Amino acid sequence: MNERDSYRDRVTHRIPRGIVAEATARTMFTLTRHRPAPELAEFVEYHWVLRWDRRRKPPYEQRVLPNLSVHVTFFPGASGVHGPARDVFSHRLAGRVQGLGVRFRPGTFRAFLGGPVRDIADRAVPLTRVFGPAAAAAAESVRTAGDDTQMVGAIDNLLIANPVRLSPAAREAAQAVESIARDPGITRVAQLCADTGLTTRSVQRMFAEHVGCPPKWAIRIYRLNDAAQRLVTEGEVDYAGLAVRLGYSDQSHFIRDFRTVTGQSPGEYARTARPADREPDSDRT
Repeated sequence: MNERDSYRDRVTHRIPRGIVAEATARTMFTLTRHRPAPELAEFVEYHWVLRWDRRRKPPYEQRVLPNLSVHVTFFPGASGVHGPARDVFSHRLAGRVQGLGVRFRPGTFRAFLGGPVRDIADRAVPLTRVFGPAAAAAAESVRTAGDDTQMVGAIDNLLIANPVRLSPAAREAAQAVESIARDPGITRVAQLCADTGLTTRSVQRMFAEHVGCPPKWAIRIYRLNDAAQRLVTEGEVDYAGLAVRLGYSDQSHFIRDFRTVTGQSPGEYARTARPADREPDSDRT
């Protein structure tokens, strides 16, 4: 993966990234993250650029845990607007490809979509449906770009050409997600309601409209992304202790939740996600 971040601001909240089997992924593709243009800062968390070269190598299936962000992608054969998902995302890496994705701050994409974000949850829609014909030209600019700067510039220009503003309701939704991201102690919707000063019903409507998923699911995503990271980095894991640290009432509840999101038990996930043998350096390009 050879990750290099040009987006190095001090992060005061959790951003679920969820690359499964990250140690193996480091040998399969390069990933860089870039700051958006200043005009887009309140909408976009970062741009991510992927490159891989699997020519003369077997294809590789990369899995990514679900998160709350809308991602807008510009890849040959895989461009689109991807809503928040409940399932693990999987993509087959084959051939030689470069592309860019835009990760939007949860709660902010309704301004571009022009409708409830729940309408694109668990699915993708064509770029042109949201950004018009100019999206096709921007995708071609990404495909032919000589470097990351050209890619990022083309997509910044596309987004800036569609000027939008955050409504007070969207800003409130984004701040609610930030509350979850900043505070791992928020493990129940009642706690989020106390933090925002809103009723349960108001929070549910706000999340459906602007985030695209129920608040309970949003909290679960952050908790289980935390769990996935711990399973990879902590070696021998005390599952009962981990469940307590994550705010679960018991180990079985944690395991059920983890399997619901990842499709694997914590033990299975740990075995498949920990470092694997690298491909021979002589065969890397």
